[in-house]
Amino acid sequence: MPKGSEELTQARKDEIINACAELYETMNFKDVTLKDIGTKTSFTRTLIYYYFHTKEEIFLALLQREYEAWIVDLTAMQKCHQKMTVDQFAEELAHSLERRSRLLKLMSMNHYDMEANSRMENLVAFKTAYGNSMRAITCCLEKFFPQMTVSDIQGFIFAFFPFMFGIYPYTVVTEKQREAIEKSHTNYVFLSICEITKSMVVKLLQGFE
Repeated sequence: MPKGSEELTQARKDEIINACAELYETMNFKDVTLKDIGTKTSFTRTLIYYYFHTKEEIFLALLQREYEAWIVDLTAMQKCHQKMTVDQFAEELAHSLERRSRLLKLMSMNHYDMEANSRMENLVAFKTAYGNSMRAITCCLEKFFPQMTVSDIQGFIFAFFPFMFGIYPYTVVTEKQREAIEKSHTNYVFLSICEITKSMVVKLLQGFE
């Protein structure tokens, strides 16, 4: 590891992650290379390797950062409201994910490969952020729906988090996919991130008004 302060190390990591995020806006995961990321930064590919050993580690760090940003939104939602109805909570939660389309896009990727090609310390940091997002949702449910039992909250978590992995591929459809759906005469209902999320949350919280 190059010598320097923790702040410098984090700044360099952030620059690499930012470059990855920028490339991911217009490129697929499989097409992004360490060389591409290096071109977007002030580092050589060799220097990048001091901070991240694989492309998957960089994407995992980006996903971690997206979860952490979502946690900030969830915490703010909890603190800014004393009470919320099911409909209000569903609306707020839906909008929080609507603002995190990159999080949803990353979630739709192959996590097995990303995690398998990352070192343990990076994986633990990511899993910590993932676990904290579950705790942030739990805190919201405990505050706004105190009648929910531990089992009820666990049931919500176990249903909602797996559901999130499918939000992006269901709501973001390319022209090619749209054409194929039409030609196959598939009965496909096009919904926005907000619409599909709110609908799911309302269903999961039925009876807890």
